[in-house]
Amino acid sequence: MRKITFRNIFIISIVFIGLLFNKSFSQTDLPVGFSPEELQLVKSPGWNWPVTESRSVITTPPTGHLRTMAQWEEVDAVTITWTSYTSVLRDIVKAVAPSTKMYIICGTGGGGTDSTSIKTYLTSGGVPSISIANCRFLYANYNTVWARDYGANSVYINDVDSLILVDWVYNRPRPSDDTIPHTIARYIGVPDYQTSVAPYKLINTGGNWISDGLGHSFHSNLIVLENPSMNVAQIDTVLSKFMGITRSVKLDTLPYDMIHHLDMHMKLINEETILMGQYPSGISDGPQIEANLQYILANYNSAFGTPYKVVRIPQPPDQLNGNTYPSQGGNYLTYTNALIVNKTVIVPQYYAQYDTTALRIWRGAMPGYNVVGINSNSTISAAGSLHCITHEIGPKNPLLIVHQNLPNTINTTTPYQVNARIQHRSGIQTATLYYTNDTTSGFSSVPMTFTNASLNTWTGYIPAYPAGTHVFYYIKAHANSGKEEVRPMPAPRGNFMFYVLGATGIDEYSSAFEMKPAYPNPSHGITCIPISFDRNTKGTIKLYDMLGNQVALIFDGEMIQGEKNYFINSVGISAGAYIISVETTEGRLTQKLMVR
Repeated sequence: MRKITFRNIFIISIVFIGLLFNKSFSQTDLPVGFSPEELQLVKSPGWNWPVTESRSVITTPPTGHLRTMAQWEEVDAVTITWTSYTSVLRDIVKAVAPSTKMYIICGTGGGGTDSTSIKTYLTSGGVPSISIANCRFLYANYNTVWARDYGANSVYINDVDSLILVDWVYNRPRPSDDTIPHTIARYIGVPDYQTSVAPYKLINTGGNWISDGLGHSFHSNLIVLENPSMNVAQIDTVLSKFMGITRSVKLDTLPYDMIHHLDMHMKLINEETILMGQYPSGISDGPQIEANLQYILANYNSAFGTPYKVVRIPQPPDQLNGNTYPSQGGNYLTYTNALIVNKTVIVPQYYAQYDTTALRIWRGAMPGYNVVGINSNSTISAAGSLHCITHEIGPKNPLLIVHQNLPNTINTTTPYQVNARIQHRSGIQTATLYYTNDTTSGFSSVPMTFTNASLNTWTGYIPAYPAGTHVFYYIKAHANSGKEEVRPMPAPRGNFMFYVLGATGIDEYSSAFEMKPAYPNPSHGITCIPISFDRNTKGTIKLYDMLGNQVALIFDGEMIQGEKNYFINSVGISAGAYIISVETTEGRLTQKLMVR
């Protein structure tokens, strides 16, 4: 063990005594946040966060260009700790293990459950043997189930070359939990870096960490509040030196989320799309969440230099506590506390009345992914859900594909250029662009060429399509090592998509008529579409899904000069992204509508 002060030895002893002998301080009872005993302990005079580390831990910054993995990238394994909420853990194994390894932390010295008992429990719950074969059982001491918060992050040296794990000082007095990252690093054979020694000692928690995989991160101001000896610049220096973070966005904490973890209401689902929890107007943390979102949109762009796209998802009320929200004493129910594992997304579920909408929104936002709901009523009473009790480990040899979805276009004459950043440590042998305007008839393909060595850019071209066409495409890359990868990961079932707006006689943006923003957007019920015409005309208003299928004919007939409101009732329409298209003899206008 590393030498520590007598004061910390004394404090650690107190923690262990509490863990062993105080029922309220037991493994199964500890919440995501502080227990009353822990809170009293950390507020005691002279408290300092204990650091428990092995001599093989590295406490100086790694060398080389660093890139922290994003949570939608390829996952090699998911880690869980087998203690509380075993039925939820079993459902996670059932959803994830068919295609991904599971590292299951078991307790030692009689303090946990052995692997045989866990396998029996999994089998009794319907987990198939092929999934159990994907489970690896690691014996280590632990305090709690909250693997996200004490887990280490997958970071790559030189973007994709070498995997390392980077572990902060855990922001809870739970020393056994804080050693689990080293157990995992030793098991998979990668270096374990810790921010545990000044001037790089940083306290942080995984639930308050969002990375876009390209050097940008998001946190609540909890990261500042829990490091009072450091200023913001010093915190950012540690994130830069250990994780390659060049921009760290810090948001105001929420009045009713007592743990202040962003994953309770916010998630990045790709490099430029934010999934943001939403409360009814004026309810609970709704005003502060909206203020934080508007702060992001006004001050920061995505890694592509473009404004973030936003998908809103309801934060449901707590029916077990009188249909209340957190400001009214209800638990902090959330659908953003989900886990993306390769082609699968596991999403918390609570009550069918609200779950159905949440699953539709997730499926609309991530087309082609297998979206699985898992009941989380048991965990949410302790202020955590699926994301909180899992952690992902990246592969040792990732094949990285970064691409910004092409926007809708009025171009009907020249090919559409597709650029992608593609990297693998063995080099890229080939990259191929697949495209179609009808997914049922298959995809055509064209080779991509290596166009920029410094940016690792590959370029391909989709032939021009006529106005009114939905174009679907995906990218496939082969590394020199033989590894293959596609983006989006579930392709060809899930694809990138853009719409060719074009023109019909008059330019798409003709002043002959104007379509104002539909409202409410996102929609769930009666939605108003305001349109103004400078002359009488005939036309249609249609709703298309992102596959180009007509979902609804909103209007067909004479359109009268002046401003008029048209309406669609979205009840019964699956949640997701849609295109409202106004088509007249004067031209065509479109806008995006989200249905929740």
